[in-house]
Amino acid sequence: MLNSGRLLRLAAVAALSISLVSAGTTSALARPMAADGARAADDVRAAAVGLDDPAKKEIAMKLVSSAENSSLDWKAQYGYIEDIGDGRGYTGGIIGFCSGTHDMLELVQEYSNRAPGNVLEKYLPALREVDGSDSHDGLDPNYTRDWKTAASDPVFQASQNDERDRVYFNPAVNQGKSDGVRTLGQFIYYDAIVMHGDGSGTGFRGIRNRALGKAKPPSQGGDETAWLNAFLDARVWAMQQEEAHSDTSRVDTAQRVFLNAGNFDLTPPLRWKVYGDSYTINS
Repeated sequence: MLNSGRLLRLAAVAALSISLVSAGTTSALARPMAADGARAADDVRAAAVGLDDPAKKEIAMKLVSSAENSSLDWKAQYGYIEDIGDGRGYTGGIIGFCSGTHDMLELVQEYSNRAPGNVLEKYLPALREVDGSDSHDGLDPNYTRDWKTAASDPVFQASQNDERDRVYFNPAVNQGKSDGVRTLGQFIYYDAIVMHGDGSGTGFRGIRNRALGKAKPPSQGGDETAWLNAFLDARVWAMQQEEAHSDTSRVDTAQRVFLNAGNFDLTPPLRWKVYGDSYTINS
């Protein structure tokens, strides 16, 4: 992170360069100063608050919860669990861990590592068997009841938080920073990896690779708006490959709303719609 003294020096150099050019000076002196001004802008962007800032992360959790649970109260979702008919078995918790996509198995295993003998530990063999399918074999009839019981345990809540960060949030933020996108772009990545996972094809990596065929991220010299629009276009394509995800409003009337407004830092107030429902974050 830059210290304030360096930022002030770089800003002063940029200002001097601008004054020289506006005065009609075309000397060799003005050109390197302009370059320093460009570097100053890059440094300021690098020092900007990202999605991992606690206040921005809280916004991200609310935005995802509006799409996943039709509520901004994401902390009320620890006990959520149902089969939504998308071929992924049971979906549960704050980020939609699924019995058919391995992340629910990893979550219950982590919970059992932290709290041996917990109410969900007995389901680990069944979760291993149904992993990769939509089967409930060995889980019914009491798994959903026991999940809701576990949801009141702070250890289970912490396990959900940490698995969400390890599998989804941190990889999305890290890739966003590597690509040179700001808070909004990092959130766009996060929402994509939550829904699609980190795989190729219609997964996050596949979406990003498809976008690379249309634009470049800022880290490769591309324009941030053009890059994020290309990424969202690829995201919509991926969503349309699955009937359960074919409603693209979490992109069309949420993320594109922020992008079209140039709100790269996700600065409140934020107003958006998902599946026809309206939401607001004022601060």
